Amino acid sequence: MSLNKENIIDALQSVNHPSKQTDIVSMNMVQDILIENNKISFTLLFNKPNDPLANSIKKACLKVLEGIAGKDFEVLITEKFPSKNVSPEFQELDKIKNIVAIASGKGGVGKSTVAVNLAIAVAHTGVKVGLLDADVYGPSIPKMFGEENFRPYASENDNTEKISPLEKYGIKAQSVGFFVKPDEALIWRGPMATNALKQIITQTNWGELDYLFIDLPPGTGDIHLTMVQELPVTGAIIVSTPQNIALADVIKGINMFKSEKINVPLLGLIENMAWFSPAELPESKYYLFGKEGCKKLAEEMGIPLLGQIPIVQSICEDGDAGKPTAMNPFSMEGKAFAILAENLIHEIEKRNVILPPTKKVEITHR
Repeated sequence: MSLNKENIIDALQSVNHPSKQTDIVSMNMVQDILIENNKISFTLLFNKPNDPLANSIKKACLKVLEGIAGKDFEVLITEKFPSKNVSPEFQELDKIKNIVAIASGKGGVGKSTVAVNLAIAVAHTGVKVGLLDADVYGPSIPKMFGEENFRPYASENDNTEKISPLEKYGIKAQSVGFFVKPDEALIWRGPMATNALKQIITQTNWGELDYLFIDLPPGTGDIHLTMVQELPVTGAIIVSTPQNIALADVIKGINMFKSEKINVPLLGLIENMAWFSPAELPESKYYLFGKEGCKKLAEEMGIPLLGQIPIVQSICEDGDAGKPTAMNPFSMEGKAFAILAENLIHEIEKRNVILPPTKKVEITHR
């Protein structure tokens, strides 16, 4: 019998994956078929290394090929695993149109509060929004959503295991805080934290999103590098208070994103705790942390000021109660987040016209 690739494919179609009940050819597991002299070689693509079903699948392949080729042919089977560029986990991220990193130079400036309310305000414009809590050591999303006891569940989607995010307030939210007890401290070294973040990023079933917001930890470090290496980030925004000590750290964050190795576009700055207005004097503004520090810095560095959020007690109280302020778009503070959302969407649209899509960062060490 004269063997060709079609004969081999037809034979391998009779081999079913034991757990999928689908043939391995239909699952695109068979690749690189080669017939040379008395040797048949091909590659089997598995979703993960050390697949417990690999041996049984290979034995089934050998059996069916022996049936059509006889024992005169030697069969060589190579195992292969997806690279980052073709992995089904990463292909899921292709359904996300814009990925926006939310950073801060230092802690305590209200970055997570802004991230949550901004994501909700953007969702109110009628688009699909996701929010990833990448602040591994201090996750805030579970409390701000009133879901500290929420535990994600895994399900199979497109032959890969996916983690279902929290769906609330019109957005899909995911956090490492959903996987640990609220009072449990995460004592992780850098590699453990970054690996956990990678898994959450790639295995969450985000579906189709117009915007995915990523709430980063304060400062600059391993998590930030992991994020730009794993995701094509559309742009970054930095949250700060107006005071000089906070602005000094903002400059470091700006320089990180603008650095030659990172090169992620800066979409703008957000000035949080910009002023205080007493309830009895709503028209009065008291600049507790300095006046318009972010606005001045944005002008100096040629970066847009996306918005100024006042100090309002209800913003803090709403976050603690798990009912973010942006859920009430008609309040004074709700309107501030709505304006911020409009400005950000405008900057993203402008960025996408002027600049090419961002590529994942490849960082090499010498």
